[in-house]
Amino acid sequence: MSAAIACRDLCLRAGAREFVSRLSFEVGAGERWAVLGPNGAGKTTLLLALAGVRRADAGRVELAGRAIGEWRIDALAQRRALVTDRWIDPFASTALDTVLTARYRYDGADAEGERLAREALVAFDCAELAARDVRTLSRGERQRVAIATAIAQATPLVLLDEPIAHQDPRHQALVLARLAQLADRTLIASMHDVNAAAAFATHALLLSGRGAWRAGPACETLRAELLSELFATRIEVVRLDGRSLFYVADMH
Repeated sequence: MSAAIACRDLCLRAGAREFVSRLSFEVGAGERWAVLGPNGAGKTTLLLALAGVRRADAGRVELAGRAIGEWRIDALAQRRALVTDRWIDPFASTALDTVLTARYRYDGADAEGERLAREALVAFDCAELAARDVRTLSRGERQRVAIATAIAQATPLVLLDEPIAHQDPRHQALVLARLAQLADRTLIASMHDVNAAAAFATHALLLSGRGAWRAGPACETLRAELLSELFATRIEVVRLDGRSLFYVADMH
């Protein structure tokens, strides 16, 4: 069986700087991957390449066994959804109508579209926002509407850039829990919070931002010594109620 998505010797650059060098890894169906790295390491750039929005500088991304550049745009819309943390809302639209934009690929033959859109809003605690103009929402509310939009798109692969950004602690936990419950989806999310990544991910990809990378099961990659090296600061781990909790030991 083909991987849900894979990178084959992928290189991503900005000018003379190489974010990712010869990245090769496969994401299996139903897996949840966290992408971690310091600021400017290329996490968003990688997600854009995985979505087919940004061209690779070398190597390739394969979606369901085919080079992503070979997919038509309408076919890509049926295979993957992308959530960024930047939104452009140039005109008035309710939150419900915004989520319904995810259903346009059905060309009007979408009897269940509104039900699925409302269910997605409920799942991410946005039901009360359905009639609100998205331009009036807080950043946290707008981010959850964006996630609901991607989920309503009903694609097997969902790519998320900082899905818990701008969220208060309750909504951070809620978003992670709802995403983890999507057993029929493959999820790849960039994150800065190591503990959130540990709670969410089955696998992790660590990006140094200087070309180096490490990919594998979360139990092998989310380790204090590797994270300390990745973020150039001493990170320790404690066990509490069967969970590993990471903390920064160097507090200057």
